[in-house]
Amino acid sequence: MLSLNRSSFLRCDEKQGLLGSQRRRMPLAPAGVRCAARGGGELNGRGIAVDNTVKELRGEAEPVLEPRSAGGVVDDAHGEGGDVEEQFIMPWTVSVASGYSLLRNPQHNKGLAFNEKERDAHYLRGLLPPACVTQELQEKKIMHNLRQYQVPLQRYVSMMDLQERNEKLFYKLLIDHVEELLPIVYTPTVGEACQKYGCIFRHPQGLYISLNERGKILEVLRNWPERNIQVIVVTDGERILGLGDLGCQGMGIPVGKLALYTALGGLRPSACLPVTIDVGTNNEQLLKDEFYIGLRRRRATGQEYAELMHEFMTAVKQRYGEKVLIQFEDFANHNAFELLAKYRKTHLVFNDDIQGTASVVLAGLFAALNIVGGTLAEHSFLFLGAGEAGTGIAELIAREMSKQTKAPLEETRKKIWMVDSKGLIVSSRKESLQHFKKPWAHDHEPVGNLLDAVKAIKPTVLIGSSGVGRTFTKEVVEAMATFNEKPIILALSNPTTQSECSAEEAYTWSKGRAIFASGSPFDPVEYDGKIFVPGQANNAYIFPGFGLGLVISGATRVHDDMLLAASEALAQQVTQENLDKGLIYPPFSNIRKISAHIAANVAAKAYELGLASRLPCPKDLVKYAESCMYNPVYRSYR
Repeated sequence: MLSLNRSSFLRCDEKQGLLGSQRRRMPLAPAGVRCAARGGGELNGRGIAVDNTVKELRGEAEPVLEPRSAGGVVDDAHGEGGDVEEQFIMPWTVSVASGYSLLRNPQHNKGLAFNEKERDAHYLRGLLPPACVTQELQEKKIMHNLRQYQVPLQRYVSMMDLQERNEKLFYKLLIDHVEELLPIVYTPTVGEACQKYGCIFRHPQGLYISLNERGKILEVLRNWPERNIQVIVVTDGERILGLGDLGCQGMGIPVGKLALYTALGGLRPSACLPVTIDVGTNNEQLLKDEFYIGLRRRRATGQEYAELMHEFMTAVKQRYGEKVLIQFEDFANHNAFELLAKYRKTHLVFNDDIQGTASVVLAGLFAALNIVGGTLAEHSFLFLGAGEAGTGIAELIAREMSKQTKAPLEETRKKIWMVDSKGLIVSSRKESLQHFKKPWAHDHEPVGNLLDAVKAIKPTVLIGSSGVGRTFTKEVVEAMATFNEKPIILALSNPTTQSECSAEEAYTWSKGRAIFASGSPFDPVEYDGKIFVPGQANNAYIFPGFGLGLVISGATRVHDDMLLAASEALAQQVTQENLDKGLIYPPFSNIRKISAHIAANVAAKAYELGLASRLPCPKDLVKYAESCMYNPVYRSYR
């Protein structure tokens, strides 16, 4: 334990502006600080001083505040991020993270990349082998090791261990090898990880808020060490991908989503908080599983569920403010629509399954029109699946058609048809339909199955969001190819096993004429001597850049026009070379650039709508977005 003298404390206080009202409300216990010395230093939320030398902490070096961006996203040249507001230092309770403790701190550990001077300065002599290596060599070794694993879940576990051990190396690896590692840290492998989460659980990541915490959720949020949270991804685990109710084990989804927020969208890791709301599970297999990590009870519903969620939403706003983005993830339909409708006027909320999926699909359709021709309103759409994803996509398509043609929304909706488990959704079924399906009930005679619906409607675009695999049969695809020169077929359900058809099936059954994209990745397909590269309608194209745009503009609410702006930005990144290969999405290798353009479009729309709070608006939003992105390159410690 190191005790600082009063003069060193005051210098830190003055440099950070902890004067007047801020000083008067300083807590009696340490709440953490970012007190940067020349070379960089930080006291995190647990009161641990990191990457500062003992000399600097004693006040023998003059502390200086590291520069912050206007947006508060990244506040130093190293992309560390962090905000000094409401973070304070108590001089009598500061310990130094050096030596062994530093090697156990994932935010600052560099492993063998600590150089000779750093090893002397931070008491690392003898704690590491003599070799000093570069971050690039560390990357090469990790990738070599990952490729030795034959089972994707082993790679997932290895990546999660790396994230807990060396945060910067994890994100550097993910950024530099995004196309190879995205299927590991996210879909499809994350689905298997959630199914087996109880067995592979090693380190707690994020916050688990269960029914046991009723009345104490604000206290629980205060247990999280980071104060300046910008994005929360929350799930209740009831509808994980196409795998159903996985209860508390759904935590893999928020963890994976936020890893992509950082790697693909550039939000700093410390600003991201994964949350699982555990209200029980109706999965009997999990309830009987001795390794299950959640509450062993059936799901709470009705008032009990609503009250817990409302306490959570209220506590988040109280703790993190008006501008924290709350992303709802993998809630069941009946809760997803209700939560979004209830809180979109009072909180900055976003449902990736409803809105993110819609935005990425609309972008793919914009790009596909460059191949098939015509306007959006000149095409007709048939959906298999009328849940949150399907109806969310349909609504955004209808809104865009209404915007382009100036026709009423009720009219543009008539270009879109849906098939659910009971057949085509038609007017005669309206009384028995759930509220979110009713806008899609049009006048038509009843049709019992998808194949008959395809033959009756003759759509130009077939979209699957059913969560049921192999439902786009050979007969269905052949029927689409009968009355379309280039049928657009989007099999969006995740993971791969739940995809409505494979890329090979779509290309083979359409005789190479289909424009195909899926939710999970498929390998390129050779048909009739030609190589087809299937696109991936992955939400990861949209939500990282979308979230970055909200953060850099200080948006206070999400508007549908922001989703349209994101779709337009993504479609603009599809080149003619991509289209020539049948690709309606750009390669993921350019995702950081793509995210910057999406963020700029979303931020511009926020400023246009008067929903932005970070003023004035930067002149070049693309460059500003890029400058705010977290950079996981190692910094030099002194």
